[in-house]
Amino acid sequence: MVKVDKFIHESIEKIKKNVKGRAIIALSGGVDSSVCAVLAHRAIGEMLTPIYIDTGLMRKGETERIKKIFSDMNLQVVDGKENFLRALKGQTDPEKKRKAVGEAFIREFEKEARKLGARYLIQGTIYPDRIESEGGIKSHHNVGGLPSVIDFEGIVEPLADLYKDEVREVARALGLPREISDRMPFPGPGLSVRIIGEVTEEKLDVVRAANAIVEEELLEQFGPWQTFAALIEKGTGVKGDIRVHGWIIAVRAVSSRDGMTAEAMELPWDTLRKIESRITSEIPNVSRVLYDLTPKPPATIEFE
Repeated sequence: MVKVDKFIHESIEKIKKNVKGRAIIALSGGVDSSVCAVLAHRAIGEMLTPIYIDTGLMRKGETERIKKIFSDMNLQVVDGKENFLRALKGQTDPEKKRKAVGEAFIREFEKEARKLGARYLIQGTIYPDRIESEGGIKSHHNVGGLPSVIDFEGIVEPLADLYKDEVREVARALGLPREISDRMPFPGPGLSVRIIGEVTEEKLDVVRAANAIVEEELLEQFGPWQTFAALIEKGTGVKGDIRVHGWIIAVRAVSSRDGMTAEAMELPWDTLRKIESRITSEIPNVSRVLYDLTPKPPATIEFE
C-alpha cells in the first residue's frame, strides 16, 4: 500500500518541478480528479484552473452538484454537449466511441487552455486505467483514447501508479469530504459506455433516468463498489394491454477492492423487483429490466 504522507509530499514536489507556468486540471468531481486538484493547488496555487466539461453524458444532476462542491476553486464549467454528441454520431463500436470521447475532451481542454495561456494539463489517470488501455482491454478516454497529436507542453498525472483504494486513502489524508473520498467510480466517457450502440439524446435520457433510480435504491442501503443502469437494445413488452417495443435496461451492482476484479452482488429479490417496477413505470419507453450476474473477468464492470 502507498505511504500516504510521503506520496503527498513527493507528488506536490513533482508537480512543482514538472509544471513551469499556468496549468488546467480536468475536474470531473470524482475522487481521482479531486485528489489531483488538491495536490496541484497546493503545488502551484493560483496558476491552476480547474475545468469541468459538461459533456451531456453525465448523471442526473451532476453538473449542478459539481458547481456547488467546487465553487471555491475558481471552477470553470464548459458546455460541450453539442460537440460530444457530434463526435459520437454514427459510432457503434465501443473502442471508436471511447476514442471519440477522448479526442473531444482533449480538444475542449486545448481550447480552454489557449484562452488562459496554460501549457500544461493535469488529469487523474490511475494505474488500472493504464493497465486496461495498454493491455488492449479497453481504451480509457484519458489514456488510450487520447489522440496522437496534443497541443500541450506536458500532461501531468500524479496518480498514475495508484489503485482506486489507494487514491481514497490519499483523499482522506488531504481532508476531502466523504462524499468525494468514498464516491462511487463513474467512467470518463460517461453514459456513452452504458449505451450499447449509437449514442442518441433519447437513449441518454432513458439511461440517465434509469441510472438515477438504481443509485437511489442501492447506494445507501447496500454500499456497492459500483452500481448503475445500462441500455441494451429494444425488446417487445406489454403496457396497459398494448404491445410496446421498448428499451431493455440492464442493472449492474458489483463489489470490488480496486476495480481490477469484481463480483456481482447478491441483492434481495424484493429489491430487484422494486427497481424493475420503478424503471418500467417511471420510464414509459422501457419494456424490460435485467440483472447482470457476470463477474470481472470475464466481463468488465462497464458494458463498453
